[in-house]
Amino acid sequence: MINLSLARRYAKALLSIGKEDGKYKEYGAELSSFAYLLQREPELYNAIVSPIYPRDDRRRVLDKILEMVQLDPMVTNFIKLLFDKHRIDGIMRINEVYQELVDKLENISRAKITSATPLDEEMVARIRQALEKITKSTVVVEVAEDPAIIGGIVANVGDLVLDGSVRTQLQSLKETLIRGEVA
Repeated sequence: MINLSLARRYAKALLSIGKEDGKYKEYGAELSSFAYLLQREPELYNAIVSPIYPRDDRRRVLDKILEMVQLDPMVTNFIKLLFDKHRIDGIMRINEVYQELVDKLENISRAKITSATPLDEEMVARIRQALEKITKSTVVVEVAEDPAIIGGIVANVGDLVLDGSVRTQLQSLKETLIRGEVA
């Protein structure tokens, strides 16, 4: 597996080419679908990555897959370059970095909202609007449920954590009582 700085270098290189020819979104979608295919099919991933198979055989498998999925020639060449440079095992990380770079380029933030009970669409929209005001970016929301937070919500946007859960409020109250700071 490659490190983050190397993944960033490869992702930036593909993004740079994509910005030049105006296809960075398409490249990102195709890179993502290829990475997802390998993630979904671990046998396929191992057939391409595992050194127990001869390199020429792994390359033939990769070429056959690329022929079948018919990606843009630029993305196909990028994936082949990763293979040739012994970096194909880092495709998942490169894809993650690429998607983050595209989000940054388009001023998009990804948020995870966790609540104890299901949230209706109107509530999710109101939370999204509030997060957009705070982050000054377009927010894409993922909603999850966790009964352990008892009530309220927890919103994570990048490094920002907004915790309005009952569990956290109870924990704060408990710590205040232990310290004897009740007024």
